[in-house]
Amino acid sequence: MNLVKLLPLTFLLLLVMITSCDEPLAPKPRGYFRITLPKKSYTSYQPNGCPFHFDIPTYATVVQDSADAAKCWMNIEFPDFKGTLYLSYKDVNNDLPQLIDDCRSLAMKHTAKASAIDESQFVNSENDVYGLNYKLKGSSASPMQFWLTDSTRHFVRASLYFYAVPNPDSIAPVQAFIEDDLRQLIESFRWN
Repeated sequence: MNLVKLLPLTFLLLLVMITSCDEPLAPKPRGYFRITLPKKSYTSYQPNGCPFHFDIPTYATVVQDSADAAKCWMNIEFPDFKGTLYLSYKDVNNDLPQLIDDCRSLAMKHTAKASAIDESQFVNSENDVYGLNYKLKGSSASPMQFWLTDSTRHFVRASLYFYAVPNPDSIAPVQAFIEDDLRQLIESFRWN
């Protein structure tokens, strides 16, 4: 008789379990921390004794590269985003093709992790600034590199690195934000 009393209760419980879930189970997507991006603001930067100047964001700091580095080598640090743009300057001494080839080789070293490398030229003939920008997509350690020259005397190379695991999904908002700053740097770049 106890079994007869439990049968309706068991049937009711089984009915509730079958009809309670209409949607299939799916894992929740991974979440990332919310990043508060500062307001865009730039200031002109003139490195001491260097033959160029450009605009940098007010939330970035410029640090001279190591003591044994060349005079016009500097790091533009983005401390809130754990990123650094490494910028180096060289005089052109009839070796412009070699300097350009070296930059291309350094960018192409990232092909093992990059899913694509987009190249875009920069030409500002009015101010005699010419260059090439490499935008590396995917899990590359450096998402952007570029070089600028006047094609006769000056050559600048720069590469951006973030000090975080190169996960394109999590770093994408910060990367896009800083790439806008680097476009401003390139467009405002002038030789002295």
